Amino acid sequence: MSANWDTLNVDLGARSYPIHIGSGLLEHAYQFVCPYLQGDKIAIITDETIAALHMPELHAALKGDDITEIILPPGEGTKSFAVLEDVLAKLLDANFSRSDTLIAFGGGVIGDLTGFAASVLKRGCNFIQIPTTLLAQVDSSVGGKTAINVPAGKNLVGSFYQPKMVLIDTDVLSTLPARQMKAGYAEVLKYGLINDPGFYNWLEKEGANVISGKPDALAHAIATSCAAKAAIVRQDERENGVRALLNFGHTFAHALEGCAGYDGSVLHGEAVSAGMLMAFEFSHKSGLCKGQDVERLRGHLKRLEMPVFDDLPTKATADRRALFEYMQRDKKNKGAAMNLILARGIGQAFAAPNVEQSNLQSFLKKVGG
Repeated sequence: MSANWDTLNVDLGARSYPIHIGSGLLEHAYQFVCPYLQGDKIAIITDETIAALHMPELHAALKGDDITEIILPPGEGTKSFAVLEDVLAKLLDANFSRSDTLIAFGGGVIGDLTGFAASVLKRGCNFIQIPTTLLAQVDSSVGGKTAINVPAGKNLVGSFYQPKMVLIDTDVLSTLPARQMKAGYAEVLKYGLINDPGFYNWLEKEGANVISGKPDALAHAIATSCAAKAAIVRQDERENGVRALLNFGHTFAHALEGCAGYDGSVLHGEAVSAGMLMAFEFSHKSGLCKGQDVERLRGHLKRLEMPVFDDLPTKATADRRALFEYMQRDKKNKGAAMNLILARGIGQAFAAPNVEQSNLQSFLKKVGG
């Protein structure tokens, strides 16, 4: 094999798996995938955009005759009960068994949906992640969170179900639009903000190169992000403690996405960009962090033309009561207690239980503008 790659391991005992990261790995997919094939059948689940750009290469690389292709519409709306039911019906019609393998070939939407389908098909079959967006490569493909969206909110129906392997080919990002690269960068930035101020300092210098796809900067950002997530998942696979830090900014973000209707007008990473700044702003107003930290983050986002609250469509931001109601239904909450991930500074995120709801309501009324 001529491709060069690095391998990280997510150490979860019997559920451990490798993350292979490198350039040109897609054309060698069979060599990576083969050790994890227990049955005869493979299903590649992807969306129309990725199918047009990369499916021929992956299909050719896998060298198999018994490959089912399931091609879905792109966008957050695909993470639904209706699409899940359709995918499961196609797999059952093709007589997939527990020993057969599903390959999630796409961004976070495809990975979440495929992983959830794998977790429930005949009570669990094998699946592999081949993420094709920066966001999926640094975040959603690692850690075993799978889910679909429902009217009550984002990712409220799902399971923890680990893949057998994650294959990250950095070359596929060359076809990713700039908007999607910026959306993925928000998740990269998150790792610096939660517990790695040194990485945040590096991103302040190299962030533009990451977004533009400069190979060295991109490879370092992806490897650092995956290593950070793997380390946290090793400590807390099912989000009973430290793993909650990975949701920094996400309670705000999921509310913004919900208000926007999951129609593509607000990408997940765009909501995360705005949500992380909102988390810092709320932390500052709660007396937890300095105003300089808020402005430092705001300046970084603005320099890279990353969206903040005021940059999002009005339908995502106008109804402050609806934002609060979405946040009330967040899965991190316990009963009536509202739990948020807040910050004492750059690289100092922490879980804040029992946030005073009236303070949050007051903040939401005034944020932006």
